[in-house]
Amino acid sequence: MAAAEVSELGGLGVPDPDGGGSSGSEDEARPGTAAAAAAQKREERLRKFRELHMKRNEARKLNHQEVVEEDKRLKLPANWEAKKARLEWELKVEEKKKECAARGEDYERVKLLEISAEDAERWERKKKRKNPDLGFSDYAAAQLRQYQRLTRQIKPDLEQYEKLKEQYGEALYPTSDSLLHGTHVPSKEGVDRMVADLEKQIEKREKYSRRRPYNDDADIDYINERNAKFNKKAERFYGKYTAEIKQNLERGTAV
Repeated sequence: MAAAEVSELGGLGVPDPDGGGSSGSEDEARPGTAAAAAAQKREERLRKFRELHMKRNEARKLNHQEVVEEDKRLKLPANWEAKKARLEWELKVEEKKKECAARGEDYERVKLLEISAEDAERWERKKKRKNPDLGFSDYAAAQLRQYQRLTRQIKPDLEQYEKLKEQYGEALYPTSDSLLHGTHVPSKEGVDRMVADLEKQIEKREKYSRRRPYNDDADIDYINERNAKFNKKAERFYGKYTAEIKQNLERGTAV
């Protein structure tokens, strides 16, 4: 076809048989490409949504576990952690004792070999500071110290306990309906221990008594015991101010 004819046909709106087909295929390919891109973008968003959904479920599960664990901890006693650490330490000690017994070694000796000199000194200082005698503060504190001292001296007699358990059975453990008055008869050994302990207490009390002995050579400047205490108190507070006046009165040179 001549060029003039092609131009005329183009002017009339007739499509070019050579170039018109390529432009139509491009127009048909564009919607397909856009749909594929949209589908890919949608798949990517759905994938992210599923990941977020899985993370939310995992966080919810972990949060529930933490809530359950916290509720368990709140229901435990206040000193549960210390008790748990103490029990774990006792289990380790028992295991070490068994290992030493199996090897035929002395556990105390092995334990001392593993302790450094600094730790030994620190424990010794701590042992000395334990329950120190700070002097008399009040009667309640003195009574508590006496109770702690007596309870530390108690050594349970397991053989006697087993005998009483066989003798009385369940009645050995009293309840609210048990009648205890007049049913217990102390043994002679128990009475002897009590008497010996009371005698020790009396002897110690006499040794550390703060009552001052009477001085026959001291000046008598009181009329009764109460007046003597008052004079001592006045002398303690005002003696240094009235010493010269007192000396002048004794010499008879007071003005």
